[in-house]
Amino acid sequence: MFPGGVGNTRKDPKAFASLIHDVETKIFDALPDETWVYPGHGNDTTLGSERPHLPEWHARGW
Repeated sequence: MFPGGVGNTRKDPKAFASLIHDVETKIFDALPDETWVYPGHGNDTTLGSERPHLPEWHARGW
């Protein structure tokens, strides 16, 4: 997971569907908004900062 999305899955809708499902169920559903995310590159973020954007991630498919 990165700020603004789950990663580079633009060319593979099945990969996106699997990844967004895992991110939602194993991370967003399990951890509080105060949880920090430290991606491999890019800025750090919190689940609370990213949670409101989940519908956007679904809509764009990456």
